[in-house]
Amino acid sequence: MTTQYTYYESLPKKRMGAGCLFFNQRNELLLVKPTYKPVWEIPGGVVEQNESPKQCCQREVFEEIGLNREIGPLLVIDYNSQCETKTESLMFVFDGGTLSESEISAIQLQDDELSEFAFFGQDTLPEAMTKTLKARVLAAWHQQSKNQAIYLENQQKS
Repeated sequence: MTTQYTYYESLPKKRMGAGCLFFNQRNELLLVKPTYKPVWEIPGGVVEQNESPKQCCQREVFEEIGLNREIGPLLVIDYNSQCETKTESLMFVFDGGTLSESEISAIQLQDDELSEFAFFGQDTLPEAMTKTLKARVLAAWHQQSKNQAIYLENQQKS
């Protein structure tokens, strides 16, 4: 290994996650319910080593809901500072677009991770959704109509 590589290996590392917004024909958002925690989430997950956030999103969408489709543009990058329960992280939200009725019918949940899926309007997002994800999702939903990504810090415009 080169000295330069060793130097870069010694630098701080941040957790990263990526998720995707999918909508039905009524512009309602697809959420999934994990079996291992009592909240609703968007399809997505942890970015693995040497994987881009967009590649992660594509992989997680296929693993979690069985859809193999092109992931659209980035909507949100959200830096989250360290807190009592979590290390700092970067969260990416991409636009998955509108699903056809046949795509919705073809959704197959990853049995060991997800128990159900449902569609929600902006005003009917479930109470069982973390405050941080809800803020990030609403920001992404807003950016979708602008065709422009937004940078957030702890779910706030910076």
